[in-house]
Amino acid sequence: MTILSDSGLRLLRETQAGLPICRKPFAEVAMNIGASERDVLQNFKALVETGAVRRIAAAPNHYKLGMTANGMSVWDVDDVMVDQLGAAIGDLDFVTHCYRRPRALPVWPYNLFAMVHGQSRREVEDKRAQIAAILGRHCRGSDILYSTRILKKTGMRLSRSGD
Repeated sequence: MTILSDSGLRLLRETQAGLPICRKPFAEVAMNIGASERDVLQNFKALVETGAVRRIAAAPNHYKLGMTANGMSVWDVDDVMVDQLGAAIGDLDFVTHCYRRPRALPVWPYNLFAMVHGQSRREVEDKRAQIAAILGRHCRGSDILYSTRILKKTGMRLSRSGD
């Protein structure tokens, strides 16, 4: 278990709803918590290194960006090849996240998931076909689950009181 310093807790509380949208977000965070921009960057680096923070990333609203056809493609990939092929799929510029998950047999045979966004279902299906071509003979089956609305786009929240 990672014990957070007071400055680490202050930084996480300040940024848990997201970084400010401005030219210098880390400088603004620093000003808000009474620290230097360098301290904020070093503190974030330490939080990532200890595992208290997994990553700092944008979470765009794909609908507002015109990507209204969003599908989680799911694949039943040979276990021997899933890590190697998953890395190749995750590197595709149209895949926003790709990960391996355990199967839930006999109902759910899929072990590789890749999120694909497009302006139409046809576009998403074309991208899905590109993934299928890469997976080739190592894929035994697939499906796609289309989003109908945006679900939770936030991480863990810390209470203000420290509970």
